[in-house]
Amino acid sequence: MQLTLEFGGGLELLCDSVKVHNVKVDMPKGAEKLIMKDLLGWVRTNLIKERPEMFMKGDTVRPGVLVLVNDCDWELSGQLDTTLEEKDVVVFISTLHGG
Repeated sequence: MQLTLEFGGGLELLCDSVKVHNVKVDMPKGAEKLIMKDLLGWVRTNLIKERPEMFMKGDTVRPGVLVLVNDCDWELSGQLDTTLEEKDVVVFISTLHGG
């Protein structure tokens, strides 16, 4: 499944300072659909180059990371159970920063 993943608010530093990634993600074996929980595991394994604990805590993103799926807050679409479709755009933005 082709997806566009965008990282901002400092999260891009965990991905070799690349903000936009056009990726092909395979569905898990036996799955009929790709959900956000699957995508987060894929991102941790394939895109995060350093300090994955700054992006994820357990199976989800850390508190303070805003997740948008096609410009919609994932909290409105089911969070980890949000179903992804071909050519979706998923944005991860850290809202935590020094001051």
